[in-house]
Amino acid sequence: MTESSHPQHLSVEDFDPAASSLTGAVDPAVMAELLSIRSSIDNFDATLVYLLAERFKATQRVGILKAAHQLPAADPNREKAQIHRLRALAESANLDPAFAEKFLNFIISEVIHHHQAISQSHSAVAATGVVPVVSLDGQGFVAHADTDTDDGGTALK
Repeated sequence: MTESSHPQHLSVEDFDPAASSLTGAVDPAVMAELLSIRSSIDNFDATLVYLLAERFKATQRVGILKAAHQLPAADPNREKAQIHRLRALAESANLDPAFAEKFLNFIISEVIHHHQAISQSHSAVAATGVVPVVSLDGQGFVAHADTDTDDGGTALK
């Protein structure tokens, strides 16, 4: 997608819920109903974003635990079980199971990517004593770890 289709600093306040190429071309009563339904969709989308953010916080903790114990980023048996479960949930919710599987596969792919980045970061710390503070969206910074603290812990500088 182009940069113009994804503005870098768009805030929630910049969103116009009434934006439509149909304005003026559709009966006002139809437009009002359309906007009402779209308002519900907008709320669902916001909920999805916040739920995904919470999910990725949890998977980041899993990635840290895996890295600390040299576990692989991917867990094919877990992924297979998740896909089976999500397909069944989708069927019971009258959602296309193939769509649900594609959606979960996309999420799993992102999680594995994040776990690999965490693992690489953990390996770098073990090898160098430098702790890269990684933001998985590329907005992070680097701090140095002092592994020789008085209490035997690690302090960021």
